[in-house]
This record gives sequence, C-alpha cells and structure tokens, in this order.
Amino acid sequence: MAASLLKTSSLSLKTKLLHQIGFPLYNSSHGFHEENVKKKLQQFAGGSIDLQKEDCGIGILTLNNPDKRNAFSGVMMLQLLERVIELENWKEGKGLIVCGAKNTFCSGSDLNAVKALGTSQDGVELCMFMQNTLTRFMRAVTSSSHFWTFPEKNMLPLISVALVQGRAMGGGAEFTTACDFRLMTPSSEIRFVHKEMGITPSWGGAARLTEIIGSRQALKVLSGALKLDPTIALEIGIADEILQSSDEGQSLEEARKWLQQFISGPSEVIRALKTVVSSGKELALEEALETERDVLSTLWGGPANLEAIAKRKKFYK
Repeated sequence: MAASLLKTSSLSLKTKLLHQIGFPLYNSSHGFHEENVKKKLQQFAGGSIDLQKEDCGIGILTLNNPDKRNAFSGVMMLQLLERVIELENWKEGKGLIVCGAKNTFCSGSDLNAVKALGTSQDGVELCMFMQNTLTRFMRAVTSSSHFWTFPEKNMLPLISVALVQGRAMGGGAEFTTACDFRLMTPSSEIRFVHKEMGITPSWGGAARLTEIIGSRQALKVLSGALKLDPTIALEIGIADEILQSSDEGQSLEEARKWLQQFISGPSEVIRALKTVVSSGKELALEEALETERDVLSTLWGGPANLEAIAKRKKFYK
C-alpha cells in the first residue's frame, strides 16, 4: 500500500497547477484520504496550537506542549490545520510570529505517535498530511490569472517569522523553513536530526531548506545533522537575525518590533506585496507577471494609493 502511495504521489504538472490554484497538494487521486489520517491522529492527544490575533495585524501562533518540548502530538497536527484555515480567513492580518511555549521552539513529532504509526504506509500518510498543511501555510499566490481573485480563498499572504527560542529539532526545524524569516535567540539551536532517526525530512523541510541556503549547504546540514547555533545559522543564511535576549517575553517583543518594520501600512498593500513576491518565486514568469498586473489592479486608485498621492507628489523620504 505504501508503495502505491509513493507511486501516485509524484506531482505531475496538472497536480502542481491544481495545488497552486487552491487545491491540496495530495488528495484521493494520490491514494491520500485525509479523513482517515485525521482519525488516526486524533488518537494521540496532548498539547495545543494556540493563536492570538492582535489589533496591529500580527498573529502569534504558539506550539504549546512544554512537557514534551513542544513536540507535535496528533491532535496538534490537526489543530495546526485548523489554525491555518483560521488565518486564511483573517483578512486584517499582515504578519505572523510562530513560536513555542516555555522558551523552546519544537522538538518535532511526539515519539508516542511515531512509535504507534510505525508502518511505511503510516509514515507516508503523515508526510502527505503535514506537507499539505505546511504548504497551505505558505500559500500566498494562485497559478493563473484565469482563476485569480484578490483576496483569494485558501491563500495566506502573511509575512511570517519563526522565533526560534531554545531548540528547533527535526520537524521543528522543518517548520522554521515554512516561514519567510527566522529569528534566533542567543542560546537557541536549529538541528535537522532526521539522519539520527534513520529517516529523511518529511514535512517539506529538505526542499525548503535547499531553496533557502542552496543544495551544497543543505546537504551538509542534513547529512551531518549539524547543530546550527545562531552564528552558524546566520552565516549560512538560514537565520535572518540574532536577537539580543534569550528571555521568552523580551525575545517575543524583539520579534514583534522586527516584524513591524515590514508590515507597517495598510493590510491590503502588505498582503499584496507578499503575493507578488510569492508569485515570482513559485510561478512561471508569464504567470507571475499576470499576477502582478492583477494585484496592481486591486490597489491602483484604491484608498491607500489615493491617500498617498494626496499627501505627497512622490515618495522621497
């Protein structure tokens, strides 16, 4: 059965197109049955994924399972999907900070679930579920102007930051790569420990890591199971900044201030900027240009544009 799942999971051009216009990466045509996987995950309780939406347009997504260093239980995996859907419907949102409770980021998957889901089929199904969720978490653009409406359903055009406090291990390290930026506290560490567990990354982390730091560095990081302290992480490009404080509250406030510099302004403009950048990364040039044109059409002559023109002839500051 697992071999069948693997065989049908290769992404054809049609599948990529369907995904980019808002459909899941995997569905029943790939042998993936989401409801069955959800029933399996529901058996493994513990922890929560908490979401706080602030009036300034910043969301705080907290991985909350401190007794197990914020490892993902099955219920937390289900809740992550629920929070992603909630964020998709938060049209006032501009930015998102992902962090862990009690000054640690995430230690990957809860070993109780990993041991119980021990077959190859279980592993592939879990892989598909989390790849679906994290790709949806990242999705800020659709594939074709023929399908494009702004803001689009199942889009999440928020500028996202992973606040790495303590350790981000295994699946936790993978989650950081699903964010646009990564900020690390002085005492933090990112480590892809998959080799030590006899597996490869399965939540999309290898593909995203390669995109972030390049194939040579990614191969070193993965095959060496390297411990990436903030200095090394900044040097190879996986971290964007080292924060001043390791204190949980102070580092969160630092992250909030860091993010604020990129999300000041009307939400529709910030979300549009995230969309056009994502289109340039994910789509063919012609489609990216069409998306840029269509996004512009929603802003040109709009309230933010007219207000800016009324205040100044041209922006020189």
